[in-house]
Amino acid sequence: MAIFDGLMGNASQVNLAEVQREYAQILAPQEKIERAYKLIRDMFIFTDKRLILVDKQGLTGKKTDYHSIPYKSISHYSVETAGHFDLDAELCIYISSSTVPLKKTFNKSVNIYEVQAVLSQYILK
Repeated sequence: MAIFDGLMGNASQVNLAEVQREYAQILAPQEKIERAYKLIRDMFIFTDKRLILVDKQGLTGKKTDYHSIPYKSISHYSVETAGHFDLDAELCIYISSSTVPLKKTFNKSVNIYEVQAVLSQYILK
């Protein structure tokens, strides 16, 4: 079902231990991954210090763009929950240096309230 969700533009939660090992080289010392979500090949990773967007490019996915957003740069966000006919939820993150929000779509199996709780935990520090 995860592949189908990815093809439909939805993200699903992944194993944190695997993500911690795979992305250890881009983490700061003692930085801990709190949540990670995958969309086909791309990922967005919530750590205890920042949000990391991983964009794998090209046919092979060997070229990778890592976009790091410190939580203090997030000015606000909005959550749209899934409905009866609309099966996916949406998270819009507004970064202080941009007027266009960063939008991410989640499948119904991901608890969007949990995602917003993680954001709130770090943004409101």
